[in-house]
Order: sequence, then structure tokens, then C-alpha cells
Amino acid sequence: MNFRQLLFIGLSSLVLASALRADSLPTDHVTAGIIKKYIESIVSQDWGTSADMLMPASLELHKEQILEAIKRSPTISQEAAALGILGLKDIRDLEKMTPKDVYVADRKAVYQRLDIKPEVLKRKQETLKINILGLVPEDGGKIVHALVRTSQETPDASLAELILLSVVQDKADPKKWLVNPDMQKPLSTPLVSAAVKK
Repeated sequence: MNFRQLLFIGLSSLVLASALRADSLPTDHVTAGIIKKYIESIVSQDWGTSADMLMPASLELHKEQILEAIKRSPTISQEAAALGILGLKDIRDLEKMTPKDVYVADRKAVYQRLDIKPEVLKRKQETLKINILGLVPEDGGKIVHALVRTSQETPDASLAELILLSVVQDKADPKKWLVNPDMQKPLSTPLVSAAVKK
């Protein structure tokens, strides 16, 4: 993570923290349960569950980014190595996979390389604490941003993290909420006036 991303996350957290005082939803809002379940699925490495909780557009973007990165491999052997990490042999196999399956394969590959021992994973799951510090609505409550403090332990250390997560109400089913991890990324939209000048 580069300095600009860290600065953006830091400033976002400060802005969200100040907004919490004015427009915060109660911490027992339905989105709190969604956020807790999502974090628990990540800690327990239950990638199928976390994938089901993500926005379909986010999963599709994730697949596109992985495909692009592998296609840009400088050599055939590097492309084969990148595919091998996902348990694949041919780029066409990756193209045929669903976005959910690509996400699951990618997350499994990342965490296998981290080589987290079963006893460490068990300890992290057993000691996980999730504290929702605040829920801030946007767009008439159809989007909710959550500031979350998590803590967990390994046999050797105590870990704490401050997380900013966004959930979006499903347009087809208002009772359903989906996590949108892309909302924390800086967004650049060309201005109409700039496009006209060109």
C-alpha cells in the first residue's frame, strides 16, 4: 500500500469519524450483522461465504483485473507460473470461470502463500472481536459506511485493526445488503466540460 492510499484511508477515517456524530445509525442496524459476518468469513477463510456477500460488479472487476495482470505477463513461463498459483494451466480456463470462482481461487492462493498454521487460524477465530464504532448512511440510507475496530490473537501476538467497510442495499431485494470493497478506492470521473474542450 503506497503513501497516497494510506493518506486517503486515514483522511477517510477522520471524515467518517466526524460524520458519525451527526448522522450515525444505531449499531444494531441490519448492516452491522452483515459486516460482522463478512469479517468473520475473512478471518475463517470461508471464501465462498465472503464471495456471496460481495457486489457482483466487484467480483467481475476482480476477475478482469486478474485476467489483465496475467495477460500482461512478460513471458509465457511467467504467465504459466501465475496461472499455476491459481491451480490453472491455460488462460482460457480462467476466462471460463465465474467471477466468484476466480475470487475464491485467488483468495485461497494468497492465503496458502501466507502459510497460516491451523492452530494460528483457530486462535484468531476464537479470539476475534468486532466492534462497530459507527454506521453512516449515504444516498437515503441505501449505502452504509461502517467504521469497525477488530482485535484477535495468535499464539504469539495480539492484533488490532481499524477497518472502513461499505455495504449497499440490493436494488432488487431491499432486505439484502452487499459489501462493496471498491468504495474505498479513489474515483476519478472526467468532467463533461473537459471532454467537450478536447
